[in-house]
Amino acid sequence: MEHMDLNALTDFNLVATHGGLGKASRASKRSKATLSRRIAMLEEQLGIRLIERSSTGLELTESGQLLFSRIEGPINEVLDAMTAASEGLARPRGQLRIAAPMLFSQLALGQLCARFRALYPEVTLEVVAEDRVANLVDERFDVAIRPNPRPDSALVGRCFARDRSLVVAAPSLSKPAAGPHAVRVPAVVMATRPGTTWELDGGRLTLEPVPVMRLSSLLMLRDAALAGAGIALLPASIVWQQISRGELVEWGTIERKEVELWVLHTSRRLASPKVSAFVEFMCQQYPDGHLMLPG
Repeated sequence: MEHMDLNALTDFNLVATHGGLGKASRASKRSKATLSRRIAMLEEQLGIRLIERSSTGLELTESGQLLFSRIEGPINEVLDAMTAASEGLARPRGQLRIAAPMLFSQLALGQLCARFRALYPEVTLEVVAEDRVANLVDERFDVAIRPNPRPDSALVGRCFARDRSLVVAAPSLSKPAAGPHAVRVPAVVMATRPGTTWELDGGRLTLEPVPVMRLSSLLMLRDAALAGAGIALLPASIVWQQISRGELVEWGTIERKEVELWVLHTSRRLASPKVSAFVEFMCQQYPDGHLMLPG
């Protein structure tokens, strides 16, 4: 098959994105006749129908949907790169889609996104906050923020902050003395976390948490610990303020429980200016490497 016409692919992507010739024409300042002709040329070259034309508008065929899903991300990135090159500089612009964990999104990402956009006003941001591993390519995310990501040859990025896991309790609960045996202590725990012992003070004190509550949110665990329900294993980033105010007492750190937060993007795509700027921005927000969240 002869080489595809990039202009025809770009026009097809434009019409598919806007859902019709009229909207695509207004957005691109190009005539509907030109857009229609380019799509017809592409259909003829491929030998398939990409768009069904009717009195109510345009609708992608199954083949059109498949082509659109494959070219949308790469076409937009190529256009971003061409625009940056033609301007002689790499200015961040366009939409930046971010996949991020729920807790970090709720406590920090709103303010961070506002600061980022103040620096780069030509970037619009969309954040999807979910505690799952999103597929950046299939779901068209530009970047993802993940705790302790598994090695993935398709992704590259940087660690921008680290967090520690602390055992904390309300001042009304007394910390037991170190000894040779595990000490049973009432605890509020994550519903999904299997039962285990917690070793503190370099292994000199071993706690056996006895669950009195199983909760599905770290913020719920923190609130229950604040109310004196039991000890809790929580990230230092969400309890440092309560510890500094004396509302919670730190009993110790769990070794080998450090969390690294990474900002990742796919290595198979061009590192667009907006992605590069966001990665650098996130690393600048925590210069000492310690994650400290408001709340």
